[in-house]
Amino acid sequence: MRTVTINNYIIANPDICHGKPVIKGTRVMVWQILEMLENGASVKEILDAFPSLTIAHVKAALSYAADLTKGSEYVLLKV
Repeated sequence: MRTVTINNYIIANPDICHGKPVIKGTRVMVWQILEMLENGASVKEILDAFPSLTIAHVKAALSYAADLTKGSEYVLLKV
């Protein structure tokens, strides 16, 4: 199947984790890293939980999330 390269560290492929963005060469999904950060985990705790990751991988996940929110889509709020 076709692999989409999102950045230097993140890919998406329909054959890997149902096409969810993952850290290249792993089955660690970007949402897992972001959710851990949301819940207060430190970078060290993330690296301990996923020994194949590096600080660069965590930064790539954050960069991807930032890029998604900078996109051309607008959030409409009902006032």
